[in-house]
Amino acid sequence: MGETKLLQGRYRLEELIGRGGMGEVWRATDESLGRRVAVKCLKPLGPQQDPNFVRVLRERFRREARVAAALQHRGVTVVHDFGESDGLLHLVMEFLEGRNLSQLLEDNEQHPLPVHDVIDIAGQIADALAYTHRQGIVHRDLKPANIMRLADGTVKICDFGIARLGADIGFTSRLTGTGIAMGTPHYMSPEQISGGHVDHRSDLYSLGCVLYEIATGVPPFDLDDAWGILVGHRDTPPEPLRNHRAELPEFFERLVLDLLAKTPDGRPDDAADLVRRITAARPAPATVLRAPYPLAPAYPRAQHRLPSWTRGMTTGHKAVGTTLLHATPPPDPSAGLTGEWTTSTDPHGTAAPPADVPVHLSHLAGRHSTGLRLGSLGRWEEAGEVHRAVAAEREHTLGADHPDTLTSRYEAGFALSRTGRDADALREFGRAAEGRARVLGPDHPDTLTARQEMAFVLGRLGRHVEAHQVYTSVLEARSRTLGADHPDTLRCRHNLAFNLGRLGRLEEAHRMACDVAAARARLLGPDHPDTLVTRYEVAYALGRLGRWTEALGTYRDVAAARAHVLGPDHPDTLAARYEVGISLGRLGRGPEALELFRDLVGARTRAHGPDDPETLRARHGLGVNLGRLGRWQEALAEAREVCAIRERVLGPDHPDTLVSRREVAVGLGWLGRWAEALSGYQRVAEARDRVLGATHPDALASRDDEAQCLQQLGRRAEAAELYRRVAELRRQRGGHWKTRRGACYEGP
Repeated sequence: MGETKLLQGRYRLEELIGRGGMGEVWRATDESLGRRVAVKCLKPLGPQQDPNFVRVLRERFRREARVAAALQHRGVTVVHDFGESDGLLHLVMEFLEGRNLSQLLEDNEQHPLPVHDVIDIAGQIADALAYTHRQGIVHRDLKPANIMRLADGTVKICDFGIARLGADIGFTSRLTGTGIAMGTPHYMSPEQISGGHVDHRSDLYSLGCVLYEIATGVPPFDLDDAWGILVGHRDTPPEPLRNHRAELPEFFERLVLDLLAKTPDGRPDDAADLVRRITAARPAPATVLRAPYPLAPAYPRAQHRLPSWTRGMTTGHKAVGTTLLHATPPPDPSAGLTGEWTTSTDPHGTAAPPADVPVHLSHLAGRHSTGLRLGSLGRWEEAGEVHRAVAAEREHTLGADHPDTLTSRYEAGFALSRTGRDADALREFGRAAEGRARVLGPDHPDTLTARQEMAFVLGRLGRHVEAHQVYTSVLEARSRTLGADHPDTLRCRHNLAFNLGRLGRLEEAHRMACDVAAARARLLGPDHPDTLVTRYEVAYALGRLGRWTEALGTYRDVAAARAHVLGPDHPDTLAARYEVGISLGRLGRGPEALELFRDLVGARTRAHGPDDPETLRARHGLGVNLGRLGRWQEALAEAREVCAIRERVLGPDHPDTLVSRREVAVGLGWLGRWAEALSGYQRVAEARDRVLGATHPDALASRDDEAQCLQQLGRRAEAAELYRRVAELRRQRGGHWKTRRGACYEGP
């Protein structure tokens, strides 16, 4: 077919842009209307075809094309025309500027898409399917290559009506002599595979396969041969998505697994149900406000006046989260608010801001997405810089309380907390929480999420009393608005139990952790990663209570379950094995602990490299247990080597570096080299005073070490004075408590 081919005397084919089992797709120009279009040309029917079959197929093509052309929804590709030219059946469609989901995954090197993008895509596809299913139309071939995401974020489903034609011709679902489906089988429903009745619920299954892949980077059944894939669809339960990617929301994992039910009756009733579930689980659209009325009624406590950034706004395109703003509103005028930048009522244009503001806002939305991608790749320093810069520009353009500004503040805090800049993170989370409380109300899920992150960072800063107050307040609100067994409520209760342990309220911490573990096991299953996280916390509380035999058994159960669910080299599995080693050491079972830590060092080195912090943590445990066995020369050599690497990789004042420096001093003391040990203890104490403050429990523990060393050197008066000072500092702080997580996590 030449580049100057003219179909129907109207559509000039200019560039081949795609080729597949059904035919070719060309970029073309509609010369009658002067617009760019895409033309899909079906493969020519050869002379060997039965004439009656060809006649029926042509009639079917016209009927299916009319059906596709009748679909009018923003999530469905528009069909402009259809016909036959020189024996070629063809469809004329709108030309889409964007990438299909398969291409987006390839662009991302088969890494999953950002979580917020996945959920946004899921909602848009579900909305489009809800519409088409109401029209009685089933797609039958939903897959990533048939779903486009445009430059402005809009998602469109392509090829409605084409899949059934493909089945008739034999390109998609007809079986070969061996019974293997032609084409890709990754997205076929079990009823399609078995040749059973296919209805709209088959599309829902295929949607589940698509969402699984873009959320995890792999299809639900990713095997080497087509038959194995088909058997997987038919007989094998899919692996939970959060086993691949723990940060996926629990509601989303449940939704996708429901879509992947083996029987149609086990799936959601329809796509409209998916839209409701996604809408209910996502944060309420804060910008769906209609001036001059009060805030949306979903949260009746938010009876505040409208924020300043809504003044002069009219109904139009929604601007929330990372959604791109457009200069023209969408068809639905009630979708939300846009600012005055979208239109100007002044004929001279003097009342409107510069015309390039929408472009600037779209640019900021793109940079926001870049920040999220950097975070998903673990590049938190860069992500934090991007989010803080975007937050500042959004505040300047939209105002301090605009939802987009507050979203950037929240993401900046999240990135900062991942790089250890907890004080800066607390400031960003605080600003996000305060703004959301004003705009959305104090009980809105977004407000509570920001406050919960504040509590987490407060705990990291050692401010556990304040963290406890915030967690308690958030838990009360979550229980009241969501119920006691909602995943967000249970997450908050888990964090509160964790914090109770840091306050020394060990029995309360243990009881609450047991309650949360039981609730999660009942709701999610005993081997769900969230259940295992809480059981891990139960084991930690048992250890703090001195019940090390029970702690060891629980840690071993958690490690075994994680190895089964997540894999033996998964970081969470290795973390549980680390705690098994700690427990063995506490029980005096040094040889077993030593052997476990040797294996753990090997696993960590293979998985993450010799200089990774977790590899060094395992080596530290190995050195501690060498000391317990009286092998102090080896223990000292190990501690010195780990300390040197940590100082180089993490910095001289990092808590892990200081733990290793202390272990060097311990080894020196046991070898009778007390003067050198004193110097090491004093260096650790000074660094902890400087970094954590003189009253921090780890700093006080270091001063105790120093005093004991002074006693060993016969400097009893200095030791007594130091003990007195430490006791006074503990009284000022409010009692004696210790922590193993953080600086003292690895101590003997």
